[in-house]
Amino acid sequence: QVQLVESGGGLVQPGGSLRLSCTASSARFTTNPVGWYRQAPGKEREMVATFVGGAIIEYADSVKGRFTISRDKTLKTLSLQMNNLKPEDTAIYYCRGTYGSASVWGPGTQVIVSS
Repeated sequence: QVQLVESGGGLVQPGGSLRLSCTASSARFTTNPVGWYRQAPGKEREMVATFVGGAIIEYADSVKGRFTISRDKTLKTLSLQMNNLKPEDTAIYYCRGTYGSASVWGPGTQVIVSS
């Protein structure tokens, strides 16, 4: 069974940057949709950035121009570069992969944006 593990979260000041990574055990990120989601306290999980088909990417309006999703050439690592972070970006960030007809989620990594 494929397992996803996120890393790179932490505490950062407003305006700062973080880079999240997600690796998959015994699999690659070859089937879309593949992407990053987040869930803030008291809110529902929302899409942040997703490869929806081929190289087509969708971003949440709130992160456009600040966040960039990418896959490495081996398709084993999914990344999210987050710049100019804001307090409202505080959430648990989850990686999602698609394997067959199933979605697989990582356990999440906490991002806190605070001064």
